[in-house]
Amino acid sequence: MIVVAGEALIDLVPQGPGALADLKPALGGGPYNTAVALGRLGSRTAFCSRASYDAFGEALLDGLRRAGVDVSGVQRGPEPTTLAVATIDAAGSAAYSFYVDGTADRLFTAPAALPSGTRAVSFGTCSLVLEPGAGAYEDLMRRAAGQGLFTTLDPNVRAGLIPDADAYRARFKSWLPSVTLLKLSAEDAAWLGGTPREWLAAGPAAVVVTRGGDGLTVFTRDGAEYSVPGEKVDVVDTIGAGDTVNAALLHGLAVRDALSREALSALGTQGWTRLLRFAARAAAITCSRAGAEPPYATELGEL
Repeated sequence: MIVVAGEALIDLVPQGPGALADLKPALGGGPYNTAVALGRLGSRTAFCSRASYDAFGEALLDGLRRAGVDVSGVQRGPEPTTLAVATIDAAGSAAYSFYVDGTADRLFTAPAALPSGTRAVSFGTCSLVLEPGAGAYEDLMRRAAGQGLFTTLDPNVRAGLIPDADAYRARFKSWLPSVTLLKLSAEDAAWLGGTPREWLAAGPAAVVVTRGGDGLTVFTRDGAEYSVPGEKVDVVDTIGAGDTVNAALLHGLAVRDALSREALSALGTQGWTRLLRFAARAAAITCSRAGAEPPYATELGEL
């Protein structure tokens, strides 16, 4: 079982240029997209979050169920669903404005236990920023790491939600001893400061940096560095691309029975290169479609 912990929200995606373009609601949220992508790839997955009883909340849970994700542990509440209003630039890159005050996912509380058979837990995005839920997710991360579970973190920085950038950067560093695999974009890396080698020294066994169409690079504790180019594709938008990378990495490691620090160290050139290429291929398919629509295993071929 891979558990994905974090928010589920509704992306309002513009259907044309300009501030007053029609907006189409789409299921989203970084952790939500990661869970859906894992389910579509065939990994046994559970979602750990808090969702509204409103129509959007029901639609979000239905989307997880269709992907085969276990939602039995999702907490519920009467508060509204978080909204994220996207704007898309000429290159298809997305920026977001958020409506988060008083929403259901902010009131998440850490469960007493994770599902039976859990081997890995994934964290990231808004859920680690918005209190009081952020503290609960942080506690869950530390507890999972203390139990020896494989943990992944994608900070997926949304600067507009962060009131104190320096405090968040310090908090990010405090998470690193509890992280097995850190994945982040080049833009997030620049915003956070530091280098992959510095982050590795603080705890993770590997750091994967995504560079959009230029591909992915992994840095490992033994000093190795492996890169693959991006897959060429006609980009519709980049919504969910990074989340798809998270899922592809986790799925690929699970298939290899490599969800441990020791196994990451043993992957070597061939193992990392194949895994990164698989993740790049999965992300490219997501970018070729509007909104966060990660691929199914049948679309990707051999891992």
